[in-house]
Amino acid sequence: MAPRSLEAIFLVVVVLAVVPVTVTAVAYSSIHEVLKSHGLPAGLFPESVKSYNLDQRGLLEVHLDAPCMAKYETRVLFETVVRGNLSFGQLKGMQGLSQEELFLWLPVKDIIVDDPSSGLILIDIGLAHKQLSRSLFEDPPVCRSQGLSLKIPGRKSIGFHDQR
Repeated sequence: MAPRSLEAIFLVVVVLAVVPVTVTAVAYSSIHEVLKSHGLPAGLFPESVKSYNLDQRGLLEVHLDAPCMAKYETRVLFETVVRGNLSFGQLKGMQGLSQEELFLWLPVKDIIVDDPSSGLILIDIGLAHKQLSRSLFEDPPVCRSQGLSLKIPGRKSIGFHDQR
């Protein structure tokens, strides 16, 4: 009986070696489709996304033509490249995204949808967690780059100039 089991094992090994194993990669047409398929609202990124890359480990890298500002409940600043670790209902460890809070620009660390039925989305800005209505993020916002200059320190660094 041992020779037969060895033959069966050998046959399985040969079949697995000869037959190519195909890994199905899901092709998404846009970053907004990627977000929806991961339980997040499509409007987390602006409509002007140039390209994106999602690797097998879940690292998402989103590219824009230039830094730009959008408005949800408050203003949000997208740098040219925004990165984060994407999993279902979460975009964690983000870089390249800041939110205005009381005249300060704070980096957004995480975006989490714990309970989709609640209609809320959690934004972690380091010092605090904000719960916002998910409906604010359903449609990709228009992102404006007019007057943005990230090279000058202080409030002018994000495009605010004194009015005369």
